[in-house]
Amino acid sequence: MNIQHYVGKGRRTVIASALLGFVTVLSSTSYAADKLVLQTTWYAQAEQGGYYQALAQGIYKKYGLDVDIKIGGPQVNNMTLLLSKRADIIINYDLQVLKGIESNFPIKAVAAPFQFDPQGVLTHNDVKSLADLKGKTILVSTSGQASWWPWLKGKYKLDAAQARPYTFNMQPFLAGKNVAQQAYATSEVFQAKKAEPSSNFFLFADAGYPAYGGILVTRNDVNQNKPDVLRRFVKASMEGWKNYLADPRLGNSIIKKENPNMNDELLTFAVGQMRKLKLIDGGDAKTQGIGVMTDARWKATRDFMVSAGLLNTKTNWKTAYTTQFIKPAK
Repeated sequence: MNIQHYVGKGRRTVIASALLGFVTVLSSTSYAADKLVLQTTWYAQAEQGGYYQALAQGIYKKYGLDVDIKIGGPQVNNMTLLLSKRADIIINYDLQVLKGIESNFPIKAVAAPFQFDPQGVLTHNDVKSLADLKGKTILVSTSGQASWWPWLKGKYKLDAAQARPYTFNMQPFLAGKNVAQQAYATSEVFQAKKAEPSSNFFLFADAGYPAYGGILVTRNDVNQNKPDVLRRFVKASMEGWKNYLADPRLGNSIIKKENPNMNDELLTFAVGQMRKLKLIDGGDAKTQGIGVMTDARWKATRDFMVSAGLLNTKTNWKTAYTTQFIKPAK
């Protein structure tokens, strides 16, 4: 009897059994998903629909992510929350990101779901083009004074005295026949059409306003330390936006729970405007996929800001964004 043969065979059997058990344990272990906090700019609404869709459909979960969507509002400064590390990613705007770079904020844009800013102007039906705004009172918010108003004023030779404060109350516009007001294509336009069906809306992007709409922004430390997590987040979010445009019902169900002021009629209108105006899938996204950003667009926004006196000419604008995470869902 070859005792060594049987001992060796037994040892191999024990080792094989142990390895099989180890693999079984590994395969049954549930690993925690990577956590991220996404801070929005406003209450839950269609303009954030792609993120809620990714949550509702389990897309974030599919990519190994546990995303906590925090609701914004008028008293929420999401840039402060990002810098203080209470948020990992925020929805913000390229003009504000460039101003942040000017102030040496450690931030970076990673994707632009909105190829065009939904911002525009509401007018009464006597205004047939933006050139007809001369002589009109135009209601402009504080943020508008530092973004689209200098562009509009310069392009159409408007007078600074035409601007009056916009307090997010539409009554002055509806009551004043010589009044125009700023508006989002996806929200105020809905209210205006209800009250005054003949009112007109002009999207600034159609006239060459270069800014993106809501973009995704993170801190440099997140960018440097969690590139794989960011890549998965961007991919999942863009997939969420693609699916939201196709069928927004799941995303809207969460939006309505988070914001009781939302209803199906308004959400349907907002999604319809996104589709009609190609806010998400138009522009460069038409050929390069949702979320794409280009040097040309960032430079155009930088050039406008410099010419309007909104940005120092020496600001290193190319550090404001990265395209390394954009693998669009075409």
